[in-house]
Parts: sequence; structure tokens; C-alpha cells
Amino acid sequence: MLSKNQLGFFYMFLSICAFSFMDVIVKWSSDYPIGQVMFFRGLFGILPIIFLVPKTRFRDFYKTNRPGLHLIRCCSGLIALAAIFLALRNLPLATVTSISFAAPIFTTLLSIFLLSEKVGVYRWAAVFVGFIGVLVITQPGFSSLNIYYLFPIIFCIGMSYVAITIRKLSSTEPVWLISFFFSFAITIVGVLSIPFGWIMPTFNDFLLLCTIGLLGGTANLLLSQSYKLSEVSLVTPLKYLGLIFAISFGYFIWDEIPTIKTLMGASLVIISSIIIFRREIYLNKQVTVSRNE
Repeated sequence: MLSKNQLGFFYMFLSICAFSFMDVIVKWSSDYPIGQVMFFRGLFGILPIIFLVPKTRFRDFYKTNRPGLHLIRCCSGLIALAAIFLALRNLPLATVTSISFAAPIFTTLLSIFLLSEKVGVYRWAAVFVGFIGVLVITQPGFSSLNIYYLFPIIFCIGMSYVAITIRKLSSTEPVWLISFFFSFAITIVGVLSIPFGWIMPTFNDFLLLCTIGLLGGTANLLLSQSYKLSEVSLVTPLKYLGLIFAISFGYFIWDEIPTIKTLMGASLVIISSIIIFRREIYLNKQVTVSRNE
């Protein structure tokens, strides 16, 4: 019988695998409009959530006393989701994954203004190191005026807003309700994109597009369950396995070889995130940023 920490570790590993496979399919789906892909992510992302709704809430599961905060969470999440999808289609997997690790850095900065939190010298130093890492990774893109290098940064900023709003919502709202509203919002935005042109998928492509939603929805639930069951300090460092998966998939599927600058920048970003994370543990706070895609 596995302990809670072991189960949490296992759920985190499965979550990372699910996110990694979803990234691969999103990158593969570049022939389909972003809005269409988001529709499948939203609609089929709802299916795993249904199984978590308590029987006593089936009739009024959608009721909430905090619609405004849900709206902010959904809007920031939608911006982040569209940004990461665009980045995955136009940049190497390892590059996108490396920059996405910078989300806790932006969360630390935003928490100063939105939560009135005090940030000490250690976290300021970590933020500085993290930004240096992001600049090292993105420098080739800015030199060649490649706008797509901005999208992973937009994703990080969006996810920082998501992390802060979820921190506020989780005091009164269950995880499944927060996830449901987000997946529902993605579905609505996807439907609104129909006039801009959708492509009829083949049967095999249809299954893969559906898989994006199932993987995204399941990955978020596994992530939440992981944090619920085990010590955050045990499972959070495991998320950096995502970079290994990104490098492997990028190399074997698209012949992408990460540059030395990407690996150096990724190392700085990871070091920065770990410092921020350890300081939050020391200060008895929690700023883990789940992807929530």
C-alpha cells in the first residue's frame, strides 16, 4: 500500500507525462486553427471533472458566490492558454518549456502588488537570476525579431494571475468547480472562433484533438490531487522532468536540438524557481504554479 507522499509523487509524475504528451499533440496540430484546438481542449477537458462532482451537487454544481473572481481566473487562463499553444507551434519544445518554468518568478512579483506580500532579499535575488535566465533563452529570438518568443512570457504572466486568483478562490471553492468554469470558458471561446474558419478533421485527427482535452483536464486534476496528498516540497521539483521530456520529444519527433543558451537559461530559471519555492516553504506559504491548461 502506497503512502500519501508516494501517491502524491506518482500523481505528479502522471501529471507531467500528461502535460508533455498534450504539448506534443498541440505542436502537431498546427494545421488546425488555435480556436478549434482550444474548443477540443475545453469540451473534452470537462469530462474528467464530471467524475469529481459530488452527487449532492449535481443539480446546482455551477453555483458560486464569487463569479467575478472566476471571470478573472478564466480570462487570465485563456490568455495563457492561447499564448502557450501559439508558442508550442512556432518554437522548439525545450525553449517553450524552459521559459514556462519562470511562472513562479512573475507570481512573486505580482503578489507584491495584488496580495501586498513582502518580498525579501533572497526572493528578489531569485527573481533577478530568473529574469537573466529568461533573457538568455529569448535573446536569439529578440535578435531576429521573432515575436513568438514573447508568447511563453505572456503565458508566465497569465499563469501568475491564475495562481493568485486560485489562491483566493480555493478558500471557498472546490477544485473541480474552478476547473469546470475554466474548461467551460475555453469551450465557449472555441465556439466563438468558428466564423474565423475551422477545418474538418479526419477521424484519426479528431481522436487526437479530443485527447488534448482529456490530457489537459486529467493532468490538472492529477496535479491538484498530488498537492493535496503529499508534501509540496517533495513533489514540486519533479515538474522539471518536463524539460527532459520536451528535449526528448523535440529531438526524436522534430529533430530539435536545444542550444547551449537554452540549456544555460533553463538552468538559471530552474535555480531561481527552486530558491523561490524553498523560501515559500520556509515562510510557510505556498506559491506552486500549476499549469492549469
